[in-house]
Amino acid sequence: MTEHSPAPDAARIPDRPSLDGLEDTWGAVWREQDTYAFDREGAREQVFSIDTPPPTASGSLHMGHVFSYTHTDCMARYKRMRGLNVFYPIGWDDNGLPTEKRVQNYYGVRGDSSLPYDPDFTPPFEGTTKTIKAADQVPISRQNFIELCDELTVKDEEAFESLFRRLGFSLDWQIQYRTIDDRSRATAQTAFLRNLARGEAYTAEAPGLWDVTFQTAVAQAELEARDYPGAYHRVAFHGADGPVHIETTRPELLPACVALIAHPDDERYQGLFGSTVTSPLFGVEVPVLAHPSAEMDKGAGIAMCCTFGDLTDVIWWRELQLPTRSVVTRAGRILGETPDWITSEGGVATFAEMSGKTVHSAREVVVEALRASGELDGEPQKTQRKANFYERGEKPLEIVTSRQWYIRNGGRDADLNQALQARGDEIDFHPDFMKSRYKNWVAGLNGDWLISRQRFFGIPIPVWYALDGDGQPQYERPLVPTEEQLPIDPMAQVPSGYTEDQRDQPGGFTGDPDVMDTWATSSLTPQIAGDWLAGERGESDLFGKVFPMDVRPQGHDIIRTWLFATVVRAHFEHGSAPWKNAAISGWILDPDRKKMSKSKGNVVTPEDVVVEHSADAVRYWAASGRLGTDAAYDTGQMKIGRRLAIKLLNASKFALGFGEPELDDRQGLASVITEPLDRAMIAALQQVVGDATNGFDAWDYTRSLDVTETFFWTFCDDYIELVKDRAHGGDPSARAALRLALSVLLRLLAPFLPYATEEVWSWWQEGSVHRATWPEAGELALADAGDPQVLAAVGTALSQVRKAKSDAKVGMRSEITSATLVAPAATAERVRAGEADLRAAGRLTGSFDYAEGDEVALRDVELIPFVKPPKN
Repeated sequence: MTEHSPAPDAARIPDRPSLDGLEDTWGAVWREQDTYAFDREGAREQVFSIDTPPPTASGSLHMGHVFSYTHTDCMARYKRMRGLNVFYPIGWDDNGLPTEKRVQNYYGVRGDSSLPYDPDFTPPFEGTTKTIKAADQVPISRQNFIELCDELTVKDEEAFESLFRRLGFSLDWQIQYRTIDDRSRATAQTAFLRNLARGEAYTAEAPGLWDVTFQTAVAQAELEARDYPGAYHRVAFHGADGPVHIETTRPELLPACVALIAHPDDERYQGLFGSTVTSPLFGVEVPVLAHPSAEMDKGAGIAMCCTFGDLTDVIWWRELQLPTRSVVTRAGRILGETPDWITSEGGVATFAEMSGKTVHSAREVVVEALRASGELDGEPQKTQRKANFYERGEKPLEIVTSRQWYIRNGGRDADLNQALQARGDEIDFHPDFMKSRYKNWVAGLNGDWLISRQRFFGIPIPVWYALDGDGQPQYERPLVPTEEQLPIDPMAQVPSGYTEDQRDQPGGFTGDPDVMDTWATSSLTPQIAGDWLAGERGESDLFGKVFPMDVRPQGHDIIRTWLFATVVRAHFEHGSAPWKNAAISGWILDPDRKKMSKSKGNVVTPEDVVVEHSADAVRYWAASGRLGTDAAYDTGQMKIGRRLAIKLLNASKFALGFGEPELDDRQGLASVITEPLDRAMIAALQQVVGDATNGFDAWDYTRSLDVTETFFWTFCDDYIELVKDRAHGGDPSARAALRLALSVLLRLLAPFLPYATEEVWSWWQEGSVHRATWPEAGELALADAGDPQVLAAVGTALSQVRKAKSDAKVGMRSEITSATLVAPAATAERVRAGEADLRAAGRLTGSFDYAEGDEVALRDVELIPFVKPPKN
């Protein structure tokens, strides 16, 4: 940027600058001029690529989105002004459970795979009701349901884009994707098939967490431990030497018991290890075994292992090679038929009473039967137990056995676990302590990544299975498409060598009905946004220019899911970390210090907030929160931001109104800045430029905003007031200093207040401030460098002048005919350098003396009160 800026066109400076309408005005200009477009022809070393989080397209955005996306946008704007070619795409995460749940409520429907497609289907509602009970939802075919999901997410994404544009996010809107579009589907399916070919993906029938409401498997990373009311039941098993009491909160699982487990060092049960006992009510013989994870000080110290009550049961079942006796179905109800391991007359009768009931109702049946048999010792003791929930679910998860797809993630492979921890060392986390969250999560994994879901709106698992003569799938040899055929839907398309009439017939084939977990797609956002497959085909060089990406911005709560899953995919596919940096935002908290989220029902939607306070004000609030730190939703902070933006407009109009200094063609503004106070201000601004730049470079943009804002208020309240008389009189030093400082301040504030800075820039500069160069200390270099402390000292003296007039209850235009400034000697010397400006600003018309003292103060003040002349 040149130092000598063009003179402002008076017609371009409004009489009364206002924030109102700036979002519409400049949003349209940026859109028309592609202000933030990525240059695909640029070299890799000039690229700063951002793995932008694709927001979930299921309803409305909340202030947490505004908070974290503003953080990213401030950095994107800074990097662009530093001359980098910023790759800043936007995607929409539109597949998965949140979307399906919203569609069910919005349209009043639910998917049913058994129903045929109806091309003329019209949903009973279109957003005209808040929620509909599942029993009242109209069942529709899988394809009809998918079409409604697609239709509604497009509507939501249009609203999201409108808000993001209004907030001034400098995204390149030409680089968009949806996680359900063809490119995303092909990318996810290609990566999966390569994982499968390399042995990194596999299918297995095993116990897993199951949400009975959503009717789908749930991964370890999606768990949420919550307090849940329960009761301890002291129950007697029958041993050779008498009863063996256990305590359980789930007596309904007694028919699923496969062993009693105690710690190998527990002396109370040494004589029982290796023996058997029989279960109460059901009379099933089970072994008593030792395992080091049994807790001697919990309950009776001996516990029943059921298949499956909790994740500990799964560990014991696997490590002790116990049989499987599951009684809870995927619907969260007890089996309809009595299992063959229950043979006693009493056991069969009790199970018949439980059959088909929910686990809660079955528990009541069992407890009453235990009372009647005398096998319940005392009454149940109420307690609060920790239960696992799906993070979006409302009922505790069950553990059921089902066939699912997994990707290896180090949960069962120590070498892979160490390799994935090491990948974390390749990433600079901001703040740094977030790296420990990543490593702790990886180190604590106890199973592979479950990626299959029993839902509709997602990317299909791209495999089929041959059926044997009995119609049984051959899971160990899945049929796969070629990469050229992707994307595919195995429920609608046919594998090579088969015809549609062989679907689900003995000797034919069947399609895998499951879809991928949404994280299995969003873990590939660098590959999707960077068009990885086009690069593989030699059709584009984009991926090579943007990957590994420079930064992944995201919340700390999804380090265990999105961040880790993306590392896993990049590790397998590219042998590298997916990014160089991870910028981790905190949560937005409500007034009760609770996280704001749609699931908690305490969100504030941003649209009205932006209209009330302005986009710049809301961005100021967001940028005031540091990375990794939770922040409160605070409209008071937004009001401060609005005041700052308004002051920027008004102060800029005032400063530009003095006119331009007289300069020769070869002169720059800095060459005519000669007065001590002007040189001091420029020197102070030099320090601010360095501090603000260092803040951004250290990912501490909050520091950058703080130092710039602090200086800006000094510039307005002190410097402009001190030099305005000189500037009005045509002094070139004052006028040049004002313009040079304003140019620098606009650029320093541009990442935070994009609208107000662009508005002011347009009054006197060409192009966009957001494409201008970031200020550097060199453009503020003067032939005779100033002392920044001069501005501080004279400003302090001016504040004492104002205080004296305020204390005397006279107007600021009153004259001071005599006064003495008390100050330390060094401070007094600096004030002398700017005394002429102090006299002009403070109306010091008479004697002004100095006296040495420890604190700055004005004494012996004599005043002539200003009298406003009468109106004619």
